[in-house]
Amino acid sequence: MAAPAAGRVFAFRDARWAPDPVLEPGPAVRTPQPVPLVIDNGSFQTRAGWACPDPAVPAEPLLRFRSLAARSRGARGGAGAETQVGNDLGSPEPLRWLLRSPFDRNVPVQLELQELLLDHVFQRLGVASQGCVDHPIVLTEAVCNPLYSRQMMSELLFECYQVPKVSYGVDSLYSFYHNRRQNWPCSGLVISSGYQCTHILPVLEGRLDAKNCKRINLGGCQAAVYLQRLLQLKYPGHFAAITLSRMEEILHEHSYIAEDYIEELQKWRSPEYYENNMHKMQLPFSNKLLGSTLTSEEKQERRQQQLRRLQELNARRREEKLQLDQERLDRLLYVQELLEDGQMDQFHKALVELNMDSAEELQSYINKLSLAIEQTKQKILQAEVNIEVDVVDSKPETPDLDPLGSEQSLEDVESINEFEPLFAEEQPEVEKPVAAVQPVFNLAEYHQLFLGTERIRAPEIVFQPSLIGEDQAGIAETMQYVLERYPKEQQAVLVQNVFLTGGNAMYPGLKARVQKELLEMRPFQSSFQVHLASSPILDAWYGARDWAVEYMTREEGWITRKDYEEKGGEYLKEHSASNVYVPIRLPKQAPRTTEALAPSRALASSTGNPCEQA
Repeated sequence: MAAPAAGRVFAFRDARWAPDPVLEPGPAVRTPQPVPLVIDNGSFQTRAGWACPDPAVPAEPLLRFRSLAARSRGARGGAGAETQVGNDLGSPEPLRWLLRSPFDRNVPVQLELQELLLDHVFQRLGVASQGCVDHPIVLTEAVCNPLYSRQMMSELLFECYQVPKVSYGVDSLYSFYHNRRQNWPCSGLVISSGYQCTHILPVLEGRLDAKNCKRINLGGCQAAVYLQRLLQLKYPGHFAAITLSRMEEILHEHSYIAEDYIEELQKWRSPEYYENNMHKMQLPFSNKLLGSTLTSEEKQERRQQQLRRLQELNARRREEKLQLDQERLDRLLYVQELLEDGQMDQFHKALVELNMDSAEELQSYINKLSLAIEQTKQKILQAEVNIEVDVVDSKPETPDLDPLGSEQSLEDVESINEFEPLFAEEQPEVEKPVAAVQPVFNLAEYHQLFLGTERIRAPEIVFQPSLIGEDQAGIAETMQYVLERYPKEQQAVLVQNVFLTGGNAMYPGLKARVQKELLEMRPFQSSFQVHLASSPILDAWYGARDWAVEYMTREEGWITRKDYEEKGGEYLKEHSASNVYVPIRLPKQAPRTTEALAPSRALASSTGNPCEQA
């Protein structure tokens, strides 16, 4: 939970993402052999790091960034399109309409965007191999991942990056693998609730029972959108300030799951309970009221600031004009030198380029331009000596006839004339007593979001999808449906190890809610145990690292390039935290024999001519 400010008012952090640095891998990463690179490819966040038993290498993900990419179109006539990935975006809100994700739900389908994420990972981790990535890859995938998605991912890794071998595993099973204990059984019921989906996974004897897995298409993303709609309807005056990023911050730091939703709503009806548990979120605002009167001192100070800015603007314009006039004078003097040296052909050609007719006209322009330069230099020196000079009434200096600089001089005149009405001398007026404008409401309170039942309504959708109009079952109903597909003996084994993981497991009260639901659905006086992951967000990466370190020198679970070429990109080598591989079996077409064709021919002959039958 975020620490409250004065008066239980919480301010939005609106934290900007810091760009990921380019890390230099240590020698332990490559010697005696390249160690595996573990990538938790989540739909919300990508986490990457090394699986190295050496204590010198950190046993934690070195990169953590949002699985997003934005490609700008680029300015006209300037550089081309610019692509930003993850933390390089800084803040997602200004680029919300440009953000793209490679995931559809939790399955990667846009492989060109997935390639951008992998490029970012390899570049920032310092994988500097020549044309390839020579580290084994451990990559997480969705439960019951479609074969086409795995095929495209394998093709990307083996063909584009030339990886030696790769292993696929389910993130929630890796988390289950990481939190295993000596007294834990190998069987259990894993409830994984993430950003896009919630899964109920039965694990029997250490292996996933894929036939009875169930998925709920609800997660943190839908909760954030639901909370945004609730608050935008409640505060239509702050429609634009209620952004998805701020809704995610509210969900992560101010929301919780009620143990009994209806009973909790009854508590919120009490004014005392509402005042004690309501959170106020402070939106950014300005203390200046529109139409507020300024004192004479404030007006004088503002006028002085405007005068100083205009003085700096005029000084900069003089310097720029002096530089341009000096360049023109140097050019004219160069043409005059051609005449003195007797290079008549080049001299006449230069006169044509300058749109002049004779040497006398050239000398006239040289004299006028020299005079203008001297006047400009004197004005610059005078402005430096006399800082108090009034620059409002000063007129732009232009030579009488300047065919080369007339266009620039007219622009200067128009630019200075635009500023003159703004800084004209004000006529002294008699000061009238003005009553201080008192606001009729608290401006800070007007820019506050009062979070009451919204704190429990948004996370509740994973238990009651009907709140947002979804025709799906919640966690409790789906869990009961999965358990009823097993005999009573296996049900008793599964409920002894109900394991909660995923980003939504960070909600306070989730464990108590699942225990209450199990108590209602299980037989009287039956026992069950609910365990929460030690780190629901990072345990998937930690479990994948544990598996990679343990199976680094084994062949079990690794798909080599030879396997990829022989068995196809959809091939999967199963292990304790992987999906179940179901190969594609195309039905063989039986050859058409003469016996099979005979009845069809007889039928055709019998129905061929309706006139003859008549």
